[in-house]
Amino acid sequence: MPQDSTEATQAPGYRCQVFAAEDLFVTSGANLGDAVGDAEQSCPGDVYQLAADARPLRLAIAPSAGDGGTGGRVQAVADGSDIGQPGDRVELCAQLTLMAPSGDSVELLVLRHGAVTYALPLSPMAPKTDYTLLRASDDPGAVRLADLVCISFARGTMIALADGRQVRIETLNPGDRVLTRDHGPQPVRWIGRATLRAVGSFAPVVITAGTLGNSGDLIVGQHHRMFLYQRHHTRVVRTAELLVQAKHLVDDERVFLREGGFVDYVSLIFDRHEIIYAEGIPAESLMVNEATLQRLPEDLAAEVKARFPGLSQNQHFGTEAGRLALDGIGAAALYQRPRAG
Repeated sequence: MPQDSTEATQAPGYRCQVFAAEDLFVTSGANLGDAVGDAEQSCPGDVYQLAADARPLRLAIAPSAGDGGTGGRVQAVADGSDIGQPGDRVELCAQLTLMAPSGDSVELLVLRHGAVTYALPLSPMAPKTDYTLLRASDDPGAVRLADLVCISFARGTMIALADGRQVRIETLNPGDRVLTRDHGPQPVRWIGRATLRAVGSFAPVVITAGTLGNSGDLIVGQHHRMFLYQRHHTRVVRTAELLVQAKHLVDDERVFLREGGFVDYVSLIFDRHEIIYAEGIPAESLMVNEATLQRLPEDLAAEVKARFPGLSQNQHFGTEAGRLALDGIGAAALYQRPRAG
């Protein structure tokens, strides 16, 4: 069992999966047949698809001691990368926002290593699926690849313990027994922490107090999933139990993105993928598998992998509900009351 939590106030490295630019190309629009590229070459309205035989490549990013005035655009390749050699420069060229058929948005970073261009989706992309370009920017801002983070609660989140007490998440220690929905009291096996800039895809989602029955504002990462139970039968989803990414709940009234400054994120791991209680409502713990490790800073991923060999945790039962499904259910069935004025 871990004796200490792992903390990273600045992520020392990052591993991600990228695709060759030619694997993501325009199937309809002004740039028909062209590969994804720089912002000035991109036309809103163009429809992109990821090739059926697209093969992801591992890109390892080294810690950055300074960016030489590039605003975080230039990174360095680290050991273990399928691309280039350690120390090679990787430049962040553009940020594209695409819309999937479901209405979900996908942020995509365009990178360049030497003369070769790569695409880094910040959300999963399915092959042979239409993604419509909404906008493209050649100024991604101060985003660093090492700032990507996985499923986390913000510092200050109140977590329910096995004895009924509510404690701030940052006061938890490995071995503390937390109340879970399905398996009763369970010990925390690992705690990870990271402080990140709250910009773009890294800005937290704020679920205001009372919206889902939560006792206080619940602040989580955009990909963190809430557990929702629908008592009434619906044909929109297969089960009454739903897992919903926080970003899909955003309505800019009761649930919104909070951009600006920094956010302290905390992740919890148990022996299983659990549903725990945060601000009094059910939400998931960090699930240990290869996909989640790809989104963790390198040092955190290495420790998780060492402590949880096999990466065999299975996802908690429930239907993954995206924006389209939630629109079909309707806000009235999801939200308990309007946000207070």
